[in-house]
Amino acid sequence: MHTCSSRRRRTTRNDRARLLFVLLCAVFFLTGSGLAQIYLPPSPPEQPSDYGKVIIGSNSSTTGPRPVVFDHWLHRAKFTCRLCHVDIGFAMQANGTGITATTNRQGFHCGACHDGKRLIDKKTVFASCSDDTNSKDCNRCHSVGKKDVRKYTYAAFTKNLPKGLYGVDWRVAEGKGKIKPVDFLEGISIKKASIQTRPDFSIKAALPWVHPIIFSHERHAVWNGCELCHPEIFPTAPKETVRDSMFLNVDGHYCGACHGRVAFPLNNCNQCHPNGPAWARGR
Repeated sequence: MHTCSSRRRRTTRNDRARLLFVLLCAVFFLTGSGLAQIYLPPSPPEQPSDYGKVIIGSNSSTTGPRPVVFDHWLHRAKFTCRLCHVDIGFAMQANGTGITATTNRQGFHCGACHDGKRLIDKKTVFASCSDDTNSKDCNRCHSVGKKDVRKYTYAAFTKNLPKGLYGVDWRVAEGKGKIKPVDFLEGISIKKASIQTRPDFSIKAALPWVHPIIFSHERHAVWNGCELCHPEIFPTAPKETVRDSMFLNVDGHYCGACHGRVAFPLNNCNQCHPNGPAWARGR
């Protein structure tokens, strides 16, 4: 009995030692390597309503209106990304556009739609930055630190939209006709022929155990057209000459210009790397 008990204790100690060794290796790899830290995609916000939220406050002051809260989920349900970032000209970086009350009143930026005249879904869009500084409509945008002043809540607005791992599954919502994002704005956009999209193609992953990426031009063209991605984000160059990587994506380049900020997060692996392991599919 004493021999069996001793053997069990030695086995337990050996198991613990092996587990400790594995844990130490993992900690060393993840914390001792700067590249490893960069490679890990950050987790999305806990609340889906905060995903893609932009605080616009470069022209706000402590005595004037509060900074603006811009919800991508509200506008994405109505408009394509291309319409806002190409035709209207919003920068892809927060506070990079130079929006002011004056430019809005002149019909630029937010004022391209929010002019008190334009109809969207048969409803008149309220004017941005009106001369009446006491208007309740001011709080609908300048809402940082204020409660119950915005007209729409995420839960109510997205109630009937299909959900994925990180909130609304916009691709499914568009594919099923739940939303029909507008891609043309009278007086702003230029009419042009529909583009002919290229077929899907495979992109080999840098690591042998990672499944190849299946890239769909058709899916991206619905939202972005060609202009939003080319040539600023992705140079127009022959296939495999652009050396993108997860390091660069996580740092906000290439795919990371949208994914991880507004489009689905980079840690939703199976969206880009199909046929991967179950843990990558979130199951």
